[in-house]
Amino acid sequence: MNKNVRKKIIETIEAHKKAIAELEADGIETIAAAAGMITRALKQNGHLYICGNGGSAADAQHIASELVGRFEHERKPLPAVAMTTDTSIMTSLSNDYGYEDVFAKQVEALVRRGDVLWAISTSGSSANIIAAAKSAKKKGAKVLAFTGKNNSKLEQVADICFCAGSKSTARSQEIHQLCFHVICGIVEDSFRK
Repeated sequence: MNKNVRKKIIETIEAHKKAIAELEADGIETIAAAAGMITRALKQNGHLYICGNGGSAADAQHIASELVGRFEHERKPLPAVAMTTDTSIMTSLSNDYGYEDVFAKQVEALVRRGDVLWAISTSGSSANIIAAAKSAKKKGAKVLAFTGKNNSKLEQVADICFCAGSKSTARSQEIHQLCFHVICGIVEDSFRK
């Protein structure tokens, strides 16, 4: 094996371990609070809506699939919607209003008081995600934010914000995935028979 390749692999693993250590030191209470907020909303007939761009859009779809289907155990399907999957809505809204409104318009149409919007933006500054979060707050919904930067614009709008806090988008996304799997497991456990 090329020693530069080996060095790159080891550096990436070490950066991941550091991000995991930071999660363990600072993130456990936030993750528990996020799972609690989602569980309460779903138990009170609320819905979970999830949005993000790029890799975070894929995460939104991943989260929704874990909750509508099953994560690790059989239980009733839970109402979770990835706002990133309807290409006709996304392209028409982007064309007619601009990409900044692609999620906010969906929030206006779908989200109600008692629902939760899970807004994912590793930068914490994606204009369309912030617009969706502001729209959700106006409608009386709770906002859970997942970011990769502390004190972001998105964090300022959110009820709960988990910040992965890595300088690397990839490391932040890896931590986000671990955390949303933990959240899905906690939520699922509260709905098991």
